[in-house]
Amino acid sequence: MKKQQFLLIGVSILFIILILAFGNFIPPKQAAVQPPNTATASIAFTTQDVLEAAKSKLSPERQERITNLENNVVRGDVKGEQIKTYKLLEKFWTDSIHNIPLGTHYNGEIAKLENSEQSLTFAARKLLSFVMSEQSKPLQAWMANDAKELFEQALKINPADDSAQVGLGGCYMFGNISDNPMQEILKVRAIAEKNPDNLYAQMMLGLGGMQSGQYENAIKRFLVVVNKQPDNLDAALDLADAYDRIQDKPNAIKWYKVVKEKIPSNEAKTEIAKHIEELEN
Repeated sequence: MKKQQFLLIGVSILFIILILAFGNFIPPKQAAVQPPNTATASIAFTTQDVLEAAKSKLSPERQERITNLENNVVRGDVKGEQIKTYKLLEKFWTDSIHNIPLGTHYNGEIAKLENSEQSLTFAARKLLSFVMSEQSKPLQAWMANDAKELFEQALKINPADDSAQVGLGGCYMFGNISDNPMQEILKVRAIAEKNPDNLYAQMMLGLGGMQSGQYENAIKRFLVVVNKQPDNLDAALDLADAYDRIQDKPNAIKWYKVVKEKIPSNEAKTEIAKHIEELEN
């Protein structure tokens, strides 16, 4: 049983818990419409690509509604009117269509207009979380580029915002938007070295270690997080997964049990218990 399978169970509850902890979580696979030929595409989709693919699955009435809203944004000269329209678009894609990445994109457009450091980093972190769970490389790159713009705007407001710098590094780690992401990754590492209590940086580096197969390094990072935040289920599950991958069964069992005791979903508890039994046998 893999980590993502556990998270898919009862994830609607964990979604709120984990975003409050970091804004760095692995959400459920979205029912977002995939643009054609995602398996063979090698470049990022544009927002227009993603929108057109999503709209192609809507009823004619909904397509007309979205087109009218989009035209309102283009025609709107007053920032307040543009924000109002973006809020309607965000609500439509999030609540009516359940395409949360697209809804978050519009949340980011609102943040850009408001030019608030807090709203920019919140929207960017949420997009980054979808980058980490998305399987389509072109869609990953689209979301990472979107989040990157938001983090960069936040850093223009406050260049000392370590959280935004860590998030920017995450875009490069997981978004396939650069052939040489090390410059931004090194900045994240420098933040963690300067301030070991920056748990967002520790978590990001741990996830990067998991992605690159450096499980021992990932374990060190996740241990820092769980020692400071014992109730952080995301870090605990990542830690169990890392131990599992290096076949350290005693520690994997230990941390899966920690998660099982604290996770709110009974279905997840059952699945984790099954995996613990497999490891014990």
